[in-house]
Amino acid sequence: MLTTNHPLRRARSQGAALPIALILLAILTMLAVAGMRSAGMGFIMAGNEQYRERAFVASEVGIEQGMAFGTFNPSTPTVTVAGAVPNAPTDNYTANLLRQLNGVPQGALWGSSWNSFSTFHFQLASTGTSVRNATALHNQGVAVIAPYSSTFNGPGGL
Repeated sequence: MLTTNHPLRRARSQGAALPIALILLAILTMLAVAGMRSAGMGFIMAGNEQYRERAFVASEVGIEQGMAFGTFNPSTPTVTVAGAVPNAPTDNYTANLLRQLNGVPQGALWGSSWNSFSTFHFQLASTGTSVRNATALHNQGVAVIAPYSSTFNGPGGL
């Protein structure tokens, strides 16, 4: 019978702590690396969302600029308004003002005095861009009410 003081028993039990400690250290290192990768991916996703939001704002600025500076003239097929967003030089917009229905005036659907008016229909399509290829596209419909006309008499506005 072997006792705890026997030399063979001691030789077998020595050194077991080192492999176990190394295995635990390797597991903890893998968990730490995975946690750092996850946190880094979270930062990248948050940055992408911020750039997507900036592209959204740039597209909205394009709609506003198109409404302010676009010429709503049915004889002009397309008008383009483009530029950089104020205070954000990396964010740009391009707004295209397109006439609808080939610029043909649309008469009123109702009777009486409404028959003395026509509407001209336009589409304002704005594309906003930001860094990391973030883009946003917005469309806005516009109807311009004008005196009734069966034809448009050329440039110069309504």
